[in-house]
Amino acid sequence: MDIRKHLSRVDLFNGLSLQQLAEVARIVSDKKYKKGEPVFADGDDGIGFYIVISGRVKVYKVSPDGKEQIMHIFGPGQPFAEVPVFEGSRYPANAEALDHCRLFFFPKKDFVKLIHDNPSLAMNMLASLSQRLKQFSSLVESLSLKEVPGRLASYLLYLSDKNGSIDTFELDIAKSQLASLLGTIPETLSRIFTKLAHKELIRIQGPKVVILDRTGLEDLAEGESKL
Repeated sequence: MDIRKHLSRVDLFNGLSLQQLAEVARIVSDKKYKKGEPVFADGDDGIGFYIVISGRVKVYKVSPDGKEQIMHIFGPGQPFAEVPVFEGSRYPANAEALDHCRLFFFPKKDFVKLIHDNPSLAMNMLASLSQRLKQFSSLVESLSLKEVPGRLASYLLYLSDKNGSIDTFELDIAKSQLASLLGTIPETLSRIFTKLAHKELIRIQGPKVVILDRTGLEDLAEGESKL
């Protein structure tokens, strides 16, 4: 499949004509990364942004004592690192391939020129950044206001909704990475999974999760009940 066809499936480029997509495709660098390979580091020059074509990428910060906090995990069709393109700043976090990944890279200078020539791109970009801001707000709220069981309950409900509101699904990341995303440690996360199972809110078998009591999980996520 050529680059233009991949771009046509990305929300960021909704509404662009075939000719406009061809113009975007001309500036793309098609890059591949192995699992665990860094994409960029915190503080690197913000020379452009990326779109995930296949695989997943984690964006994370590392505290002075070496603790990793995952900020986002991006999958196919999702852009990341757009803000430095507009701010002229450095990348504010690290990015690393969680799987073998194929990414499209968009150089800052070339993309800014495209936006100037195609204003509809700017509107799509604003919509994408607005969605990202909402995600950050939810993350800040979860980490600052909810206890870890509530954070986990919220994440499990998110995965259920993401998969069509089904009650049986698989975790999309390793439990160690999920612990980092939720701002806790693997041992604490394992204990909470066990408590959720004992209370018959969920059943878990390896990466497979079955929601047994959706209402109870929602009450936990909203802080209306505790473990």
